[in-house]
Amino acid sequence: MNLNIRGTFFSDDTSNYEKDCIFIKSQNNQKYLDTKTLKNLEKTARKVILSSELKNYIDLTKIKIIGITGTNGKTTTASLIHHLLQKSGFKSALQGTRGFFINEEKIKSYSLTTPTQLENFANIAEALDKSCNFFVMEVSSHALAQNRIEGLEFGLKILSNITQDHLDYHKTLEEYRRVKNSFFQDEGLKLINADDKYAKYYKKNAYTYALENNADFKIKSFKLKPKLEARLVAKNEDIVFHSSLLGIFNIYNQISALAGVFLLTNKNLKELGIFLEDFGVLAGRMEIISTSPLIIVDFAHTPDGLEQVFKSFENKNIIALFGAGGDRDKSKRKIMGELANKYCKKIFLTNDNPRFEDEKNILDDIASGITNKNILNIIPNRKEAIKKAYHIMDRGKDVLLVLGKGDEPFELLKGKKIIQNDKDIIEKLLL
Repeated sequence: MNLNIRGTFFSDDTSNYEKDCIFIKSQNNQKYLDTKTLKNLEKTARKVILSSELKNYIDLTKIKIIGITGTNGKTTTASLIHHLLQKSGFKSALQGTRGFFINEEKIKSYSLTTPTQLENFANIAEALDKSCNFFVMEVSSHALAQNRIEGLEFGLKILSNITQDHLDYHKTLEEYRRVKNSFFQDEGLKLINADDKYAKYYKKNAYTYALENNADFKIKSFKLKPKLEARLVAKNEDIVFHSSLLGIFNIYNQISALAGVFLLTNKNLKELGIFLEDFGVLAGRMEIISTSPLIIVDFAHTPDGLEQVFKSFENKNIIALFGAGGDRDKSKRKIMGELANKYCKKIFLTNDNPRFEDEKNILDDIASGITNKNILNIIPNRKEAIKKAYHIMDRGKDVLLVLGKGDEPFELLKGKKIIQNDKDIIEKLLL
């Protein structure tokens, strides 16, 4: 990648770098830096530096970086914090799955959850140039393992949860947990989900939040209907907040956002709770597309993500439509099928970015966990599956949960990006 940061070109691409750039050597490009390449760099680059030195080119003391990691909830939590900071009078940048934003302006569209080290620094530099006080970012397990956050100094680190995902990369659940927890082994300010039994962290400057266990920020009671209402007790404050967000998992997202902004700004918790009320539902995150019939689109694509969504609608007959990503963690597929079998009235298995893997193998893997074959429908074409699920709905009793892709605007199939969006398909059916 070649990026212009404040008039200086930086590069970490051994095959395509700008002449007179500052070249960055990192663990991710080390294997490409043979003797010939290094000699060429010494002749053409202005300077060759280590990735650990990149931080010397940007003054990070003028902005507070907030990093959120966890299997689920990163995007919603980051967006909530971004919202609360702006409502509190601060300028905030947001970087994650939905793109890169400065306040409400979208600077870049969809990207990796956490970009490369160089792009992280470029985005922070732009946030500094726009006088942002805070930089809120999602931190993926891949980014932690590949050291893409090297050199960043975090004002606050937040753990949402650790369940199962990305075992195609990390190989074992133990290694995945280790990588996630590695983010919390320093003396910096930390905010940890005390209900997550796999969380391991350095206790100094650590605060906790929870619904079940004792914590610094504790939910004492809540109700989910007709809208979410929860009572939060923390230090000397006892507040009630309301929200339009659905599901128990969104209570976790909201208390971590409230607690995080409180710890960083010392703003009044009651006032922050009021600011939650005008936070709109994120596209593709428990988004209600229709109330009659009730149709929800959500990004849930892990066993825990699916179960949390299913539990939010136990009073309804659930029709679930989902798949699993190709060339990714295969071990989660049967588990997802078992959960759907447990909670759902009808199941539609369909494509969810098969990539280069045979779609039949993916869907068969999920179906192996579904013992009640009478409720199972396998329709690889996602558009056709949504149509079929929609037409069998009982409008008064059923909820259709279209899961896995959220607001993604494309399907990845055999190296091609097929333009397709779940919400668009559903809205055409509703006409």
